[in-house]
Amino acid sequence: MNERDYNIETLCVQAGWTPKTGEPRVLPIYQSTTFKYDTSDAMGRLFDLEDSGYFYTRLQNPTNDYVADKIRALEGGVAAMLTSSGQAANYYAVFNIAEAGDHVIMSSKVYGGTFNLLTATMKKMGVECSVVDPDAPIEEINALFKPNTKCVLAESIANPAVVVLDFEKFANAAHSHGVPLIVDNTFPTPINCRPFEWGADIVTHSTTKYMDGHAMCVGGAIVDSGNFDWEKYADKYPGLTTPDESYHGIVYTQKFGKAAYITKATSQLMRDLGSIQAPQNAFLLNVGLETLHLRVPRHCENALAVAKYLKSHEKVAWVTYPGLPDDKYHALAQKYMPNGTCGVLCFGIKGGRQASIDFMDKLKLICIVTHVADARSCVLHPASHTHRQMTDEQLLEAGVQPDLIRFSVGIENADDIIADLEQALA
Repeated sequence: MNERDYNIETLCVQAGWTPKTGEPRVLPIYQSTTFKYDTSDAMGRLFDLEDSGYFYTRLQNPTNDYVADKIRALEGGVAAMLTSSGQAANYYAVFNIAEAGDHVIMSSKVYGGTFNLLTATMKKMGVECSVVDPDAPIEEINALFKPNTKCVLAESIANPAVVVLDFEKFANAAHSHGVPLIVDNTFPTPINCRPFEWGADIVTHSTTKYMDGHAMCVGGAIVDSGNFDWEKYADKYPGLTTPDESYHGIVYTQKFGKAAYITKATSQLMRDLGSIQAPQNAFLLNVGLETLHLRVPRHCENALAVAKYLKSHEKVAWVTYPGLPDDKYHALAQKYMPNGTCGVLCFGIKGGRQASIDFMDKLKLICIVTHVADARSCVLHPASHTHRQMTDEQLLEAGVQPDLIRFSVGIENADDIIADLEQALA
């Protein structure tokens, strides 16, 4: 199959696993930790990265690789890998090119876990992080770069603030300073947005969300565009461009070309840190991916209907959804995601924080859960839940107002969703 000949809907169903004659039509689960070889030399060549293959599932597994290849095809990249969670994906994506003594830049409007990962946990590892408002002018972003800056990280649609990223602004800033732009594309998915087409170099996903779509398994993915020239900035990225003594002096860029970044993340970080996705989870993720192109438009259709309803309700203080024509980010959404954004919106109830909490407690069909972006409608109060480790100042910096309700609109009938909102508001 030549993927360039197919539309994205077909890739959702068919990419990744292409069975040969007599092989299973459905992607098999390679539920094995180990793989057998006839000679010691054959396995030794795998450990030397001289041959490709499988020897231990902590590093790689065939089921995982076939699913990763489907996600790679959907994003239009050159190489991809699965991780055990979206958090692991973002950690690996940054740590693959930044180490103690280095500096990174991050959009302030990101998922609370990502914010904490870069500003607190990786800070303890010696990686400094500067935070910038995604709406800041490019001059303000440029002023944050240092000689030891290794990457810029942002979300295509911020969780939970539903801020749409100006890809070209951030890509221009990153590239003018010789560093890659990493974009978490979880919310729009490649169905609605392909960041590589707008200058992003590396894409990450929490596959736990729309890609899985059924809230059955946690997972993450990293996709490399193959467009960033590591050799051009060899002094900045010695981990990729100088010998890796833990692999007999291999230079990843010289030996693996455009696959260098993912090969290093797999053979070095996955080897040592082991955040592999379970093959069973990868199998379930693939089942979700097969209907991604059907589910995402329905999420967006329902979310727009709900946003319009909430916008007109007298008890609702405010609504943020890029699909609304008067939304602050509507123009950017039309530019980068003309077919729709995602099924997540934010709103607040008149009366403030407690009023929003009281409203949520009265919902019946729509559940309060620590999740987002699956088939079932659900709500969360970030200030009380996902972001509760943040100070009030940090909450506002991350775009989280005290009364903010994150509403993940599912694929149920929109009339039923709105009816539940109506009874709770009443």
